[in-house]
This record gives sequence, structure tokens and C-alpha cells, in this order.
Amino acid sequence: MNADDDGPGLRCLVTGATGYIGGRLVPELLAEGYRVRCLARSPGKLRDHPWAGQAEVVRGDVTDADSVAEAMRGIDVAYYLVHALGSGGDFEDTDRKAARVFGAAAREAGVRRIVYLGGLTPSKVPESELSPHLRSRAEVGRILRGSGVPTTELRAAVVIGSGSVSFEMLRYLTERLPVMITPSWVRTRIQPVAVRDVLRYLVGSARMAADVSRAFDIGGPDVLTYKDMMLRYAAIAGLPRRVILPVPVLTPGLSSHWVGLVTPVPASIARPLTESLRHEVVCHEHDIARYVPDAPGRPIAFDEAVRLALQRVRDAQVTTRWSSASVPGAPSDPLPTDPDWAGGSLYTDRRELLVDASREALWRVIEGIGGDNGWYSFPLAWAVRGRLDRLVGGVGLRRGRRDAAHLRTGDSLDFWRVEEIEPGRLLRLRAEMRLPGLAWLEMCADTDDEGRTRYRQRALFHPHGLLGHAYWWSVSPFHAVVFGGMARNIALTASRTPTTPERENAPSR
Repeated sequence: MNADDDGPGLRCLVTGATGYIGGRLVPELLAEGYRVRCLARSPGKLRDHPWAGQAEVVRGDVTDADSVAEAMRGIDVAYYLVHALGSGGDFEDTDRKAARVFGAAAREAGVRRIVYLGGLTPSKVPESELSPHLRSRAEVGRILRGSGVPTTELRAAVVIGSGSVSFEMLRYLTERLPVMITPSWVRTRIQPVAVRDVLRYLVGSARMAADVSRAFDIGGPDVLTYKDMMLRYAAIAGLPRRVILPVPVLTPGLSSHWVGLVTPVPASIARPLTESLRHEVVCHEHDIARYVPDAPGRPIAFDEAVRLALQRVRDAQVTTRWSSASVPGAPSDPLPTDPDWAGGSLYTDRRELLVDASREALWRVIEGIGGDNGWYSFPLAWAVRGRLDRLVGGVGLRRGRRDAAHLRTGDSLDFWRVEEIEPGRLLRLRAEMRLPGLAWLEMCADTDDEGRTRYRQRALFHPHGLLGHAYWWSVSPFHAVVFGGMARNIALTASRTPTTPERENAPSR
């Protein structure tokens, strides 16, 4: 059922655009042809988003009536995607005040609809017995629905998507612990929902008719326990089957500290989430489909949602601030405002040096790496690593290179493969050696603002299970010798390289 407005040209206000859902909703709204304004306390945080030039960004805070009123001017649909999770013990008061300010400002500005993403609450459980987190989310929904503005409240349980705090907690627990002594809440039944479906419902809600003002439960087709989700995640990620031993003695408070200990998700964020898992959170209805129809294959099943969340790493789509990687667009792609722990573990060794040579001379050294030219540091270590790789059935160093001076995408290069090449600037290699994870080596010839040549180098590793983490930490003490030496010798060789295209023999390394 659509509103009288035919859709295109709707003016949308998005709060929480620096957050997980908001940052991914904005490009979806823009793709519909809507005009988007973002309200942010720190507008500078949105500057590096791929959609930044297409949306209006205004400074303000949802608890400040004046800034919210100004942001509401001329708005048709206002998205409320903020909450005070992890901000301290008074987060319920903060959420309550913000919702009242937002609702009043929307009413005064003549906004046609408020869309709010809240939390799925259990049936037959008094609100007073809910966790503070779920209780606050429910109260915010009531306040917005009572504002006098038609309101769509979407209630979701665990959102499955790379960067979602619920999914990252699941990811880290499963990847890092092959044997888990877990709290009793791992047996709680949950109805997870894919982030792509959440975004679809949020976008579709903008066009609901004015007489629709209510809450909707949203979830995927699967009802699973947290234990089920961990076991299925392990299977999809290619990890050995996890051993999960629930015990009754871990309270939500203790288990939040346990989560904070074994994952990078802060305990202040983990605690409200684990407290919410005390109760079953399963959809009571799927009425949203009457207003935002499900396409074939939707809602997305849990297994497929996990595969999509892992797609970026599976496809080796490692982005870099100084490469010409394709513009992120899928909900699984990282955003600049995602927390450091979002997206799974990705260890990085970075090196950067000024080079006393032209960028062209530096590029010739980069493009000539490997094969007979070697790897510019600790030759014995590379030879031993190649021999070990051969012993365990890997490709070793014997493959060499197709051409002594030039590379192209797809070329084999010892135990690496050329994944991306920007002639004159960037070379990205993906490891094909036997490793407990995925590895890349990236080298860049660049020019800084002062016209000086800079060499930038990154070694990246995405660990596969606990063994992958152990591998990285066991070899990291040698990175200064291997990768640091490589960067220094590449820079030195470039400074000695003639300015003519003719390549001279590389010095002994």
C-alpha cells in the first residue's frame, strides 16, 4: 500500500548515519531517487563515505530540540536510527529524552512519517522484566508512535551483516574458541534477520499510507538458538565443528565480561546484548509483507545471510584508502565510521618511506619483484617459507614469473597471485601458499602533496580460526626484518635505478 506521494523526490532525514544501519541506509534511499539529509553530531565523520557528496549533512544532536527542529524543515520521512547503547547507566533517560524531542519536532514540521528500527521483544514477558536495553527500545517506539506522526516501528532481533555488533560478537566467539564453556543463553531461540532485508523494510516503509501507524516484527525464515547460529557459522566459514558446553553459572554480567575478554566487542556494548538474550525473541507476525512485499528468496535465510556477510573476505575485496578499489556499495562492505572491530579480524603490517627517486623508477622496482629478482629482504627466510610450503603440498617459490619486467592481473608470482595492478601505481598480491587464513601484500608508488615520491606497503592477513590468530602472532616478531627490510631495500633499489626505461640488474640482496 503506497502513500499518495508516488515515491521519487521524497525528502528523508536520517539520524544515526554514522552508525551501522544508518550508514548503509543512506545509499539505498539515494538509489530510490530520494533526497537525503543526515543529522550528525560530528559531520566530519561522514566525509569519507562513498555517498557523502550526494547527501546533505547538518550538525546536531537528537537531544537538542533546536538542531532537530532545524533538521526537520521540509522533510517528508524521518528515520530514527539512534540509541544510547553503551553510553552509560543513564542510557534509558537519554533515549527517552531524544525520542520525545524527535517526535515533537517531526509533528511541528509536518513530517508525514517516522520510521524507527527497534528491538524484537518476547511475548508474554512483562516489560518490567525485560533487559534495560530491550525495555528502552520498546519505550522509544511507544513515544514515537504517540507523537501524532504516523510511525513505522520495525522490531528486529539479531541483525546478520558484516559490521553489525550482534553478528560480530557471533563471528569472534565462533572463530576464536574451538571449545566454548558458554552461558545458558546460548539455548535461547532467536529469529535473526539479514541486514539486506532490514534495509529493504526501512526503504519500503517510507511509502506506507498515512493511516498505517504501528509496530512490525521483522525476521528471517529461520528460528535458531545462539548455539545453532555458532555451529552453522563455523560450518559456513569452513571452521572445524565447535564444541559448546553451556553452564548455568555465567550470569549476563559475567558473560559480557567473558565476551569482552575473547572478542574486541567492548563489554559495555556486549552486556546489554547478552542481557537481552535471556528471553526468546521470535516474530509474532509477518504483517510487514503486506506493505513491503517479499521478493522470491526473501527474507534471506540465515546461512545465506552469513555467506553474504563473509563475501568481502571470500572474494578478497580488501579496500585501501590509497587504491582505486571499486566504490563500496553492498551492505557487507566496510564504511569509514564502522568500529575497528567490525568486519572480522584483519591484521595489518604497514610500512611507508620517502624515496629518493622518481615515481616511475620506484614502480619499475615494484613491478619487477619476485622471480629472479627476489623479494628484497632476508632471502633465506623466503626460501625456507617456499620449501615448507612445498612440503605441505603448496606451490612454493618455483613458479617464478611470466615476464621479467611486467605483470598483469592473474599472473602467478612465486607463491603469490597478482590480484590487482594499476600500472605505475599499485600492485596487490594474494598469497597462494598454505596458510591458516587469507593473506595479501600490497605495494604502492605514490606522490605526496609536496611532490615527493612515497613507497607504501601493506601486508594483510585474515585469520582462519584460532590457528590463524596464533600464526599471525607467532610470525609478527619477524615482520620488522622481513617487511621492514623489504620496504627499505625497495626504496634503496629505486634510488639507484637509472631514469631510462632500461632496467639494470638488481643488486644482491
